[in-house]
Amino acid sequence: MTINYKFDVRNSRNLTMLVDFYELTMGNGYFRDGLNDKIAYFDMFFRRVPDGGGYCIMAGVEQLIEYLSNLKFLKEDIQYLRSKEIFCEEFLDYLENFEFTCDVWAIPEGNPVFPNEPLVTVRGPIIQAQFIETMILLTINHQTLIATKANRICRAAQGRTVMEFGSRRAQGYDGAIYGARASIIGGCSSTACTIAEEMFNIPASGTMAHSWVQLYSTEYEAFKAWAEIYPDNCVFLVDTYNVLKSGIPNAIKIFDKVLKPKGYRPKAIRIDSGDITYLTKRSREMLDNAGYEDCKIIVSNALDEHIIRDVVNQGAQIDAFGVGERLITAKSEPVFGGVYKLVAVESAIGIEPRIKISENEEKITNPGFKKIYRIFDKDSHMAIADIIGLHNEIIKEGEPLEIFDPIYTWKRKKITNYYVKELQVKIFDKGKSVYKSPSVMEIKDLAIKETEKLWPEVLRFENPHSYYIDLSNNLWNLKHSLLHKYTDMYK
Repeated sequence: MTINYKFDVRNSRNLTMLVDFYELTMGNGYFRDGLNDKIAYFDMFFRRVPDGGGYCIMAGVEQLIEYLSNLKFLKEDIQYLRSKEIFCEEFLDYLENFEFTCDVWAIPEGNPVFPNEPLVTVRGPIIQAQFIETMILLTINHQTLIATKANRICRAAQGRTVMEFGSRRAQGYDGAIYGARASIIGGCSSTACTIAEEMFNIPASGTMAHSWVQLYSTEYEAFKAWAEIYPDNCVFLVDTYNVLKSGIPNAIKIFDKVLKPKGYRPKAIRIDSGDITYLTKRSREMLDNAGYEDCKIIVSNALDEHIIRDVVNQGAQIDAFGVGERLITAKSEPVFGGVYKLVAVESAIGIEPRIKISENEEKITNPGFKKIYRIFDKDSHMAIADIIGLHNEIIKEGEPLEIFDPIYTWKRKKITNYYVKELQVKIFDKGKSVYKSPSVMEIKDLAIKETEKLWPEVLRFENPHSYYIDLSNNLWNLKHSLLHKYTDMYK
């Protein structure tokens, strides 16, 4: 059977069926086994920072809220599922009258986040909590990946402007749109993606392509036409033919003959190819000698944080970077490995923890319903560590606090002069949204502010210091009691 859907890249789409098929087969199984009302707890977390970095930037919560607020199965969906002939009618009736009733917590967007701490926690009927796995992972994984990459690139630029130029190389429409959003959260000043500006009220920017220059008989004529149309926003792409012998000289001629007589100043020139360091140094000299010290130099062309760091260290004369494919696809490591694991269930005796055991230590989960505290130094306001504890644990400020490495437990530290912030906030209460997302620009400001609270050693590109993500004593004891229980059971 073929079901035709008309999806519009701009308008709202019903993405309820964007699930892995096993979530439906498991849901049907839970229903047939009488477990559909069983309350379960799931954590979404990641195990490793991409690119060998020291931190990630949380992103995607607003889109997760939009998805969870609009869950509904269409008649076409039920018809399709019925055609598979594996789902019982009672389960299909349940889906047809579906109502989301879960509680959901998340770390707000823009916060630095670290391996193994729950970015999102879901509590609710097992069918519902299991069903939303794919979209939680898809949404948070993608935007957190791009926001993290953007943050690295912007830090490499050392205060210079970074513009996101990647739409044409993104992985599909949503990769371009939501990648643009995430890039702003990570620190970019603007995006080339016009629809992203319209949707999220973020700055869009852009000037000309090589085709503009090529269309005219000469480069001079192309620049002249542009300057006459956009005298107050004059940015020339100067590498169509020869940057130093043609592009910059023609740009200066137009600045002299068209802009200056009208009282305008040029905004910038852009270089999209060649030896960036050499060309920008020479271009700066030529522009300064012509009296255009205020004309900025923009560069683009397959940039990433490593290239940017190198050209900056080499003394390249650059005011702004346009970064495309290596940002919008996070090309160096394009997969964010977030996972979604069952950590507890409710029964007559209360919340019963669950654990996943593995031969690989990093794949052993932290059981139970949890919360996360970030510990800050009272004097410097720098982040010291994150502590993952059980949901009913409270860290009392003013009392001495001992933290310890959950693997190398003899590594311990006592802290006295500190304050704490609980990281997760509730975004859904019994299926109803209770959280208002900040604007993208507000999230960007938060990301800048909170990243500045990480020590420089954590922010290094290579071999960063491992930020401390510790377990409370109660959680550590619970985890190890379960490890002993199940290893003894299956000897």
